[in-house]
Amino acid sequence: MALNISAIPPQLPPEVASEILRGGAEKAKEAGVVIAGGHTVQDKEPKFGLAALGFVPLNRVLTKGGMHPGDILYLSKPIGSGVIASAVKAEKIDPEEVRETVDWMKRLNRDATRMAIRYGSGSATDVTGFSLLGHAREMCSASGLGLRLNYDHIPLFDHVEELAAQWCFPGGSFDNAEYFGEFVKFADRITQEQQMLLFDPQTSGGLIFTVSPERADECQDEALSSHIPLWKIGEVISDHYLVVS
Repeated sequence: MALNISAIPPQLPPEVASEILRGGAEKAKEAGVVIAGGHTVQDKEPKFGLAALGFVPLNRVLTKGGMHPGDILYLSKPIGSGVIASAVKAEKIDPEEVRETVDWMKRLNRDATRMAIRYGSGSATDVTGFSLLGHAREMCSASGLGLRLNYDHIPLFDHVEELAAQWCFPGGSFDNAEYFGEFVKFADRITQEQQMLLFDPQTSGGLIFTVSPERADECQDEALSSHIPLWKIGEVISDHYLVVS
């Protein structure tokens, strides 16, 4: 079940507030979630979210710890929604060019989660405000290990690299770089803009999870045959750092 939590400005047209709540209800229904109520307050800017409540069988719990050296790291959604959002605010991108990002943001992580469970993932988390590298660092810290990421294998939204070249980053990117940067080793070929893209805070980002090398090919084959988006972006290493090459 879930509870709506919304802050609605008094001047916001009722039809806009209605569409916000309707969108949340439709996505909750898709996820098999019942909205059991909620709370609404007035605020200067609109805010909306859901507090989710539920039970998880112990054999289906995915934690950030539990990685093993040699495990393969997968990602289920492209990166760059923070850059796209900043470009929208700065009017540097056409509304039609934002549609791809919005469609991905509306996509549930359900299929990727089921894949992670089916193939015995030892470590998983979603990629949100702390960025790909920030949340990957949390997995490393919880497991006492490191990760090697291949930049060329990390999917990016369309237009993100050209916007990055214009230094169109949200403030959270710089906060993430400052906080998590000391735990990351970048190869010389990775430009500063590319580094910042990996610190980009995501909204409704994908899942990152590890699978043992013995089951990785099987996992990848099922994802391809079932049309489930999944990218192999790296592997677990014994070093305690994140290495991007």
